[in-house]
Amino acid sequence: MKKVTITGVRQATIVEVPTPHAVGDWALVKVHAIPMCTEYKAFAGGWQSQHLGHEAAGEVVEVAQPGRVKVGDRVVAMPFYPCGKCPRCVAGDFIYCQHGYNYEAYAGTPEGQATYNEYLLKPGWILPRIPDGVSYELGSLAVCGLGPTFGAMDRMGVDAFDTLMITGMGPVGLGGVVNARFRGTRVIAVESIPYRVQKALDLGAEVVIDPRDPQALEQVMELTGGVGVDASLDCSGTVAAERFCIDATRRRGQVAFVGECHDDLAIKISPDMIRKGLTLHGSWHYNLSLFPKIMQVIQESPVVEQLISHTFPFSQVQQALELCATNQTAKVILKPKV
Repeated sequence: MKKVTITGVRQATIVEVPTPHAVGDWALVKVHAIPMCTEYKAFAGGWQSQHLGHEAAGEVVEVAQPGRVKVGDRVVAMPFYPCGKCPRCVAGDFIYCQHGYNYEAYAGTPEGQATYNEYLLKPGWILPRIPDGVSYELGSLAVCGLGPTFGAMDRMGVDAFDTLMITGMGPVGLGGVVNARFRGTRVIAVESIPYRVQKALDLGAEVVIDPRDPQALEQVMELTGGVGVDASLDCSGTVAAERFCIDATRRRGQVAFVGECHDDLAIKISPDMIRKGLTLHGSWHYNLSLFPKIMQVIQESPVVEQLISHTFPFSQVQQALELCATNQTAKVILKPKV
């Protein structure tokens, strides 16, 4: 099978490797749609990688034994390789599994563990089916396109009575606008890149605030009657945005952090937590039981198709990664031709 590797700074190469086969309760999936995520950072930085991607949708083409999926099923491939047996997995919170598989030891090959491939291997129980009438491209949005922010909003109980602020209008943040508007939630977005400012407005954000504006916090307060937003959701992964979420959220409000960040955020326990009464959530993905509701968003949202801004064939992965690195996109989809 063909797969994409990064071999140097802004160098993506398609190579031929052995196709894996179904083993145990893992199924072989022929990939039809690959949503691109943060792989462009490795591409721009020249971080060599043989296994790229964690999002995909495709068709089951091989099983080793009867199980949760069968040949011909159209499925979404969820991230990682959770054990399926621990309390977190059983409860549907597989993303927090502490006992995940050693992929190569179980599969007998290093190939098929990522998604920038023509084929991949996944445990059958994390291959939920795509409803009839939903394309592979739209179905694939059930991973990072819509999933992280949907999970965060579910945890915070965000609904039509709330004003939600979302910081960072990259593909995940834009997916948050889609999710929030589907719930009837008022959205205040925070973004500085003109392309993404307009995209957020097109998807239903009421207003977009430039985080570089010295009066940004005052603008949020004016829009909320001096109280602050009911909930905030950071999708940028920057300390400044995380701090802004804490400052802009009302007393007894909630903040969820979705954007990956490895820097230190200063939280003052008394003014930020005790006296303000905030609840802070770390939210990585979503409980697997919510998959049907995410599919409902995909099937019924009037704007969800706009979340996909570009589609490329596998042969143009170099151009696709170059475009992603410009930040002038929403969700970009790669399509292998098998």
